[in-house]
Amino acid sequence: MSQVKSKSDANPPLQYSQVEESTKFKELMQEKKRFIIPLTVFFLLFYFSLPILASYTTFLNNPAIGSITWVWILAIAQFVMTWTLCILYVKKAARFDQKADEILSEYKGGRSK
Repeated sequence: MSQVKSKSDANPPLQYSQVEESTKFKELMQEKKRFIIPLTVFFLLFYFSLPILASYTTFLNNPAIGSITWVWILAIAQFVMTWTLCILYVKKAARFDQKADEILSEYKGGRSK
């Protein structure tokens, strides 16, 4: 009588605590923090500069180009900044995902998803 391996025998459960303690995973998390934290700080400072400067100073009321004031330039720059940061994050996140998949494949015995 031959033994049939169940699906759970062929694919043992992944031990996430081992993955979490690995050097590569810790390096990945540090790399993510080095990217995300400065990006978030920059975004928040830039984003809140418009309402703060508009509320507490008159600098943004000065003309920049013809009759266009600095408030309009800063407001448009915020749209550009948002799209730019979004594109940067998506590209960087793809690399983070690739590294995470490599780490997981090591712990799955070299098998890919």
